[in-house]
Amino acid sequence: MADLARLGEDSEAAPSDAGQLDPEPAAAPAATLLEVEDLSKQYAETRAVDRLSFAVRAGEILGLVGPNGAGKTTTLRTIAGVLPIQSGRVAIAGYDLATAERRAKLQLAWVPDDPQPFEAMTVDEHLEFTAALYRVGRWRARAEELLARFELLEKRGALGGELSRGMRQKLAFCCAWLPRPRVVLLDEPLSGLDPHGIRSAKAAIRDLAAEGSAIVLSSHLLDLVEELGTHLLVLRRGRKVYDGTMEGAHRAAAAAEGTSLEEVFFAVTGGELGRDPERATATEGEAEGQA
Repeated sequence: MADLARLGEDSEAAPSDAGQLDPEPAAAPAATLLEVEDLSKQYAETRAVDRLSFAVRAGEILGLVGPNGAGKTTTLRTIAGVLPIQSGRVAIAGYDLATAERRAKLQLAWVPDDPQPFEAMTVDEHLEFTAALYRVGRWRARAEELLARFELLEKRGALGGELSRGMRQKLAFCCAWLPRPRVVLLDEPLSGLDPHGIRSAKAAIRDLAAEGSAIVLSSHLLDLVEELGTHLLVLRRGRKVYDGTMEGAHRAAAAAEGTSLEEVFFAVTGGELGRDPERATATEGEAEGQA
């Protein structure tokens, strides 16, 4: 698909003198696979993204939310390399997007909100193209598994231009999942899917995170973000107003009635943290102090 072309190019513990086993070492923290530092993007007089910094570690699902115009899609497109970096830094699996673009993009998969496959290529050809783009060897078995998972086996010979909105979304999932990417960006991933497709997509997102990928999930469906997300990033007018765990978000908005993510969202974007959300960022540390 057109968007894909842009993306391509130990030892055992020994007994102690006291005859007891030494305590097991603490588990190493998960690797940081996506780092965004001071990212800014300007359109004429509008600052779409303003000095945004955040990180996503292996196995985490970061829910990216905010009102319309908050800068979510601009942020995702910049991380994906579709939009140029005007200011700031993006690193994907340790590779700087500005200085090692090709290596960075080989670690990344992106599913936009309205995937547009190549009209004259079949579903099968899209997977073959993706495998070549990402240098995936022995890809056919995984492709078959993904086609079955996303109910595309009967559509493998269909051209991209013949696919419905939901089928295009499923094809985008197959292409994104095929190379087992270390970082995955999802922009409104359930758009156009039927109930079976929604269930398959949710399970596939969880499984990919369980395998160690870092996932950024942007959606206006707050129930989806709350169901799948381990962490939350809230933007308002291009600025970060919350960045932390889901539990921390609930504590940060403890003054709001109820505990749903919808109520947390309105509390944070409405400035009910006792601070101006356009001038300050709520963090988990502040949430602890307010709990």
